[in-house]
Amino acid sequence: MDKSMLGDLENLPEEDKIRMSAMIDQLQIRDSLRMYNSLVERCFNDCVDSFRRKTLDKQEETCVRRCAEKFLKHSMRVGMRFAELNQGAATQD
Repeated sequence: MDKSMLGDLENLPEEDKIRMSAMIDQLQIRDSLRMYNSLVERCFNDCVDSFRRKTLDKQEETCVRRCAEKFLKHSMRVGMRFAELNQGAATQD
């Protein structure tokens, strides 16, 4: 884990730093899974209308691909904006 993520936690005992690092890693994994589940649910609900066959038809496949691309681009942009805001807040301190 990047030491800059620990910020003011440098004064903690090493055991607590390790525990905090593990907690942050778990939160990041949880957030990634939430984002993935949200993507799957949204795109499925928007793109799949029926269960005529086991596989997606061409129209559904195209819709899912576009939906996923938009969702990921949006998530990346939000993440970049959040990082910009955090950077600005950090420089104001």
